[in-house]
Amino acid sequence: MNTKKVIRALMISTAAMAVVSCSSGNSIWDDFDDSGSLENGSVTTGGTTSAGSAATTATELENLTISIDTTSMAETETVPADDEDYVENNTFGSTVYVAYNGSTATVTGSVAGVAWTVDGADVTVTSTAKGVNYVLSGTATEGSFKMATSDDSKKFRLTLNGVNLTNSNGPAINIQVGKRAYVVANDNTTNTFTDGSSYATSTEDQKGTIFSEGELLFSGSGRIQVYANAKAGIVSDDYVMIRPNTNIYVKSTAGNGIKGNDGLAIKGGVVNVETQGTASKALSSDGYFTMDGGRVTAITTGGATYDSEENDATACSGVKSDSTFTMNGGELRCLSTGQGGKGISTDQQLTMNGGTIKVVTSGKKYQYSSSIDTSPKGIKSDGNMTINGGALLVKATGGEGAEGIESKGTMDINSGSIEVYACDDGLNAAKNLTVSGGFVYAFSMNNDGLDANQNLYVKGGTMVVYGASQPEQGLDAAEGYSLTVTGGTFVAVGGGTAYPSSTSTQPSIVYGGSVSAGTWLTVNSGSANVLGFEMGRSYNGTACFLISSPDLKAGSPYSISTGSTVTGSDWHGLTAQATVSGTGSQAASISALSSPYSTAGSSIGGMGGGQPGGGGGRIW
Repeated sequence: MNTKKVIRALMISTAAMAVVSCSSGNSIWDDFDDSGSLENGSVTTGGTTSAGSAATTATELENLTISIDTTSMAETETVPADDEDYVENNTFGSTVYVAYNGSTATVTGSVAGVAWTVDGADVTVTSTAKGVNYVLSGTATEGSFKMATSDDSKKFRLTLNGVNLTNSNGPAINIQVGKRAYVVANDNTTNTFTDGSSYATSTEDQKGTIFSEGELLFSGSGRIQVYANAKAGIVSDDYVMIRPNTNIYVKSTAGNGIKGNDGLAIKGGVVNVETQGTASKALSSDGYFTMDGGRVTAITTGGATYDSEENDATACSGVKSDSTFTMNGGELRCLSTGQGGKGISTDQQLTMNGGTIKVVTSGKKYQYSSSIDTSPKGIKSDGNMTINGGALLVKATGGEGAEGIESKGTMDINSGSIEVYACDDGLNAAKNLTVSGGFVYAFSMNNDGLDANQNLYVKGGTMVVYGASQPEQGLDAAEGYSLTVTGGTFVAVGGGTAYPSSTSTQPSIVYGGSVSAGTWLTVNSGSANVLGFEMGRSYNGTACFLISSPDLKAGSPYSISTGSTVTGSDWHGLTAQATVSGTGSQAASISALSSPYSTAGSSIGGMGGGQPGGGGGRIW
């Protein structure tokens, strides 16, 4: 990889092109106009794939935006039997009512084992009773609700029945009980909680506007609004669970939005979080993060900083998990605009099984010193990454280091759809990158489309990949490693490519030629069409195309034509079962396709990762 960077520097010094930061809205290639948009509307229509996956258009991906959406969703839910985290599986036979009125509060209800004190509108409850439901209503301009700990505290229900609490010197809800708190927002109510700009000194943990030492379990279809000015919005020193039909909005100007120490589980509901603090996380977990349904929007605008304890740089994230990240369903939308910001960041394994993820990052790289920095990423996992289903849309436009999807381990794509538009690498794996199925579209403005720092395996799936001009590639396997093609239908375009290794069992075509944006390229064997491809990008001079399909057969003749007239459903311009009504002009031909590949058209040498035939060589 270092060799490639040296070559790039030498080429840029002699090339007749201006080098401009991607984040400024300009690219170093002429296929971008001054706004950073593709010129001439050079995008392909996103039809429906054979698997029924709906593609966006390149313009839709490039213009992807994320905004707060508090519109309620109609969701159904099956309550698991005997799961103690669900309020329905518990009995609350006693009720205590807390009614707030300006600067005062009134508590009613007589329950053995429950005691309380009222100081103005600050209510403190101590309880050893089981099955108690605390119902909060009314407005306090300077008030709070606190559950004080005791040696025999029990789980309880906290019903929000149209309550508005502001506490200028601490949490609005302060639960010092390390037991389950079932927070239920009654139907057709709005419940608002606000803290002040600083907290009074206390020996207790007080980490946010709504804080609990125990589990926070949210349900009910009423609205919850949290405004955090000093610390985080909603915090549990255990875990947080949010259920279908909830509607939660959090705005934090100093700390994180929603934080679960042990875990954060989104079962459903509508969750909107905005944070402005430096290196703040909209949704954060020191343990796991899971999402099964609902719609979550996470927006961060804060900058990055140096963490002296870790001796590292840290930045904002829409979702940050110190353990694993698992997406099973629902829609997760993340926007990060600050330096070094990430959409999703996890310290261990990232697994996507279903649902939709949309991520936009626009911040630049944060540089603290020559050796300490943090780069913006759409999605980043420090562990292995596995995509088994669902849809991923990522736009990362912050310049150097702004990669779409990065894994510090392996990356395995088995199913689903992935669409990435990035300044730096579209998809990058520190180890092996394997595509076994699904649909992949990757567009890198200034680097490689798919970049494996070890081996790159293509076993199946449908891919359209654009790398930048030379020396960047559409598909890049590291020097000393291999690109192996055993299946899949794909077209990868760039200034160069890794050559398929000798262990590849599906033949490929490496074609060098000049194809302008909006022009169709077709591969035919006699009168039979193998595939059609509408070019979605212009390159200065010759571009390198790596083309493969299960319909390519070793020993058969093939012709490559440009300017054809093609119809048919496509994945970002790639049509596997195209109807060709005009053949255009023949650009190259292959008398008998070799295995693992044959070259055709214009080429200029090859280097890096082994020479042609050795796996990982390149054509420029």
